[in-house]
Amino acid sequence: MALKERMNDVETRINDACIRSGRSTDDVHVVAVTKYVSLEMTAQVLNHGLLHIGENRWQNAEEKWNALGHEGIWHFIGHLQTNKVKDIINKFQYIHSLDRFSLAQELEKKASQLDIEIKAFVQVNISGEDTKYGLAPENVASFLNEIKDFNHIQVVGLMTMAPFEGHPEDTRPVFRGLRELRDEINRQSLTREPITELSMGMSNDFEVAIEEGSTWIRLGSILVGKEEG
Repeated sequence: MALKERMNDVETRINDACIRSGRSTDDVHVVAVTKYVSLEMTAQVLNHGLLHIGENRWQNAEEKWNALGHEGIWHFIGHLQTNKVKDIINKFQYIHSLDRFSLAQELEKKASQLDIEIKAFVQVNISGEDTKYGLAPENVASFLNEIKDFNHIQVVGLMTMAPFEGHPEDTRPVFRGLRELRDEINRQSLTREPITELSMGMSNDFEVAIEEGSTWIRLGSILVGKEEG
């Protein structure tokens, strides 16, 4: 299936999920995850109007960013090592994996030096899996309190990854849990401004995530394929 066909299929499925949940498609944004595809395919993605690009490692993204970084909006969606902040700072407008204080310190330090603001999602391990990064839900409030005076990090939302399930419906409690956590954070006014965004849902489960309130879905294989480059 060609890229345009995959885009049309995804658009239809997003629209249907929004209808089922009474949401507007304007509230759902697609991050095209290009980590498994070539520079050429990434250029195609941008040329087809998919302007949000997701990468999870700088060593994989470097060639693409050097060629295409002036196009689109770049999202760092993988686990970010503190010593790699220097590589991605001022290149990725969004960080989806803020999960510890040491990382926040380094992001704040580098962003302050450049006088820029980073939009960040706090990563939460809702499912409690040992193999997943992220804060435990009960630790998010204290973490937000720790970083509340960091003026160069804007926490825009929360991010989570659900377990891969044979039946996507089984992921619903994870996505609902993240939405409920966001709502509780806002009730308690734990951030400078209310957080509105939820980064959740991938190729296997994005429709359920949308039904539970996702505003950013991260789509790789179902959208851009898996060709190696």
